[in-house]
Amino acid sequence: MRACRREPVPHTPVWFMRQAGRSLPEYRQVREGIAMLDSCMRPDLVTEITLQPVRRHRVDAAIFFSDIVVPLKAIGLDLDIRPGVGPVVAEPIRSRADLERLRPLEPDDVHYVTEAVGLLTAELGTTPLIGFAGAPFTLASYLIEGGPSRNHERTKALMYGDPDLWRDLLDRLAGITATFLRVQIAAGASAVQLFDSWAGALAPQDYRRSVLPASTKVFDAVAGLGVPRIHFGVGTGELLHLMGQAGADVVGVDWRVPLDEAARRIGPGRAVQGNLDPAVLFAPHQVVQAKASEVLLAAKATEGHVFNLGHGVLPTTDPDALTRLVDFVHTTSQA
Repeated sequence: MRACRREPVPHTPVWFMRQAGRSLPEYRQVREGIAMLDSCMRPDLVTEITLQPVRRHRVDAAIFFSDIVVPLKAIGLDLDIRPGVGPVVAEPIRSRADLERLRPLEPDDVHYVTEAVGLLTAELGTTPLIGFAGAPFTLASYLIEGGPSRNHERTKALMYGDPDLWRDLLDRLAGITATFLRVQIAAGASAVQLFDSWAGALAPQDYRRSVLPASTKVFDAVAGLGVPRIHFGVGTGELLHLMGQAGADVVGVDWRVPLDEAARRIGPGRAVQGNLDPAVLFAPHQVVQAKASEVLLAAKATEGHVFNLGHGVLPTTDPDALTRLVDFVHTTSQA
């Protein structure tokens, strides 16, 4: 939390996106035979899965185990997460009539999230819990395309072709996302991260005009709750300044832009998070150390730094490589 607030720290803190997931054998064991969305709605299972990497890797924060489509499922949308595919929406949203299916999220819709966060904070003690949600643009892409998309052609066609419907869609999603984050904060989350996984598909002028207002609405909704706000997207090197403007206290950076250059693009008053290439973890440990050292060196030019990967942990990553990396960053960065 001190690093997020750009305060002095005894060592660089570490956590990993997707740290509680498919790379851990204990995760695969407890998830066996249980569908992804079902596992997100069981507080006992959410608690166990969230705690697994904290026990194993000794990371400095836990990330709440859930999925970005959970609040959409909670308001009654017909969707599922298919193994090897991702979120799939039965009836995509492509017209104003479709928009009426997006009702506001009520806290009771996700009572299992409140319960799980309460269980986790009791177990974690002084270790922070990071809540998270999907950003309006990324959620809109899934809803419009009907599932994952390489080119986001239907999404962009709606954004360009019907800007009024687009604005109303993102505004509704911003409200749903803001409620989902507020529920997690009220239950005890110490920080929140907004994932805009697909924002890198946009040109800066399109992001500024068509996406930034909705992301800003989300961050404004949690601005007075006293928790650091993190903003992350993939392939967003050209958007870093705008993503900072949306209201984040910390901007996550993927591996494509060095952190010193990223900090210059973001501008003053923001900490950074990142940004080791997840694929580096498949190299020999001395290579991992060398690349992690490059990240730490570049981070000296920032106002605050949380070490992370530049995207999520890959499923076939050796868990021991992550444990060694945490220890290396802690040891090497000691003040």
